Amino acid sequence: MLMDKVESALVNSGPRRALQRFYEAPLLARLGGRIPGGRAVEIGCGSGYGTRLILDRFGAAWVDAVDLDPRAVESARLRLAGYGDRVRIAVGSATDLRAALEAEDDGYDAVFGLAIIHHVEDWRAAIAEVARVLRPGGRFYFEEVTLTALNRPTYRRLFDHPREDRFTAGGFLVELPRHGLYRDERWRTRIGGDYVLGVAELRPAG
Repeated sequence: MLMDKVESALVNSGPRRALQRFYEAPLLARLGGRIPGGRAVEIGCGSGYGTRLILDRFGAAWVDAVDLDPRAVESARLRLAGYGDRVRIAVGSATDLRAALEAEDDGYDAVFGLAIIHHVEDWRAAIAEVARVLRPGGRFYFEEVTLTALNRPTYRRLFDHPREDRFTAGGFLVELPRHGLYRDERWRTRIGGDYVLGVAELRPAG
């Protein structure tokens, strides 16, 4: 579902962008490494600030990105115009990258989901789509807001999120290996009551 105006303003605020740039992106890079020369896709790109971090901080050579909000997609295109054909941005859903980007199976070295899957009503389908488009050994970089946070009075008052079938940190992490996404000593995770942030690798079971 689309972000409401209050959350959209927060996501595009200076403090939120500083948190992404100076804390979240460096931590994800430490947990999962960079992807120099790689091809990445970002689900829920918003106005393109995270996309730029994927290019500059993580070293991706090309990034495809989608968002449900046409206005955000237009903002992202303007923000990232200087990257030329290294960036492709489309209106589309995290649960169907084939429709938005003609994304093939095993087509990407990395998928980034930066606080977006909790907005997706069928969040399990979004994780399945992440796994579908990753090549074997590809990495899923994620940061997510959990049910614990969404149930807090401030969240419920200020922001509009799907109400049914929300995930806890543990529930999110349990879902990953059901789609071949695993964590080990290299691909670690940080968990908080309100948030879960980490990196998982696509690989066969066992």
